[in-house]
Amino acid sequence: MSISLLASYIFLGLTLAAPIGPVNSARLDKGIKNGFWHAWIVGTGSMIADAIFMFLIYLGLVNFLDMPIIQIFLWLFGGFVLIYSGMEGIIKANSIQLASSRGRESLFKCFLTGFILSISSPLSILFWIGIYGSVLAKTASNYGYADLLIYSSMIFLGLAVWDVIIAAITTGFRRFLTYNSLKTISVFSGMSLIGFGLYFGYQGIKALI
Repeated sequence: MSISLLASYIFLGLTLAAPIGPVNSARLDKGIKNGFWHAWIVGTGSMIADAIFMFLIYLGLVNFLDMPIIQIFLWLFGGFVLIYSGMEGIIKANSIQLASSRGRESLFKCFLTGFILSISSPLSILFWIGIYGSVLAKTASNYGYADLLIYSSMIFLGLAVWDVIIAAITTGFRRFLTYNSLKTISVFSGMSLIGFGLYFGYQGIKALI
């Protein structure tokens, strides 16, 4: 077990977390408006969901998630959650108060935001099945089953590092923002969530038809 190999799995975790999607949009929004810990806790909620996906795939429940009726439900439910979250963000954009915006939302609510957005996202589920499932297969064939937990932990460590990086970046941006820029970010974040939600809903309806 080499250091370079462990580092490659940490880097894999970073690349899995980096793409801009619903969770990263929410993480940036919460962090810029509320600060480091709010951005970090959104990512923590998402990581808990990711850990659940990893555990389920590790247990071999991929076949259950491959059932058409389950996939249709995931697309439609994920679309509803994203559209609702996006609309809520846009509606509340006008109520942002710059002086008191930091810490207005509870950490628990931010945690739930990250967890629900991730656990209900069909893209997250399909992404983990495709990427992590293939990683498990390759690792098991090349290095044996004994090291699966160690390499999986390195992937999770990569996710955690990305969470800290994003939280730190949003905290740095926070001090330079005005009321109008906060409002714009909130609206843009909400629109992006709605966009993802509409895409999920379309995929679900197409699969249903």
